[in-house]
Amino acid sequence: MRRALLIALAAVGLMAAEPAAAPDRPLADAGQEARARALFADIRCVVCQHESIADSPAGIAGDMRRLVREEIAAGQTDPAIRADLVRRYGDFILFQPPVRPGTWLLWFGPAGLVLLAGAGLALAARRRRPDPVPLTGEEEDRLAALLATEAFRPDPDASRPNPGHEAGPII
Repeated sequence: MRRALLIALAAVGLMAAEPAAAPDRPLADAGQEARARALFADIRCVVCQHESIADSPAGIAGDMRRLVREEIAAGQTDPAIRADLVRRYGDFILFQPPVRPGTWLLWFGPAGLVLLAGAGLALAARRRRPDPVPLTGEEEDRLAALLATEAFRPDPDASRPNPGHEAGPII
């Protein structure tokens, strides 16, 4: 029973897998194909998200490559092709989205975080710990008396910081 269930689940998983992308058909004109390949490097795969459509094995990346080639063959300019892809998929589709109010956080957010962290570090460095209050004469006398008595001994389990150096008692 379990074996049949596992086989059924594996079969469903294999059927749900994305089909392989159709093989690319380069454009006949070498100049147009060079333009297409340059555009492929600037366009993000919506499935892989960290790869360009030139490097992605996803089926949708193959569809996007075919779309770009079709638009180049139809005479579209590179900015028009990018604008069409942004219209379909949003600014995220471009590895270098345009600078406009909707993308300011994307462009300036990291620099703002660095500046904010630097300001925080500068403020923390400017805060000084208060100077310690010196001991009064009475406190100094009491400390000297404590140090002179035999009731005050160093920890017997403590080791010397430098075993070869014979210094006074470790306090």
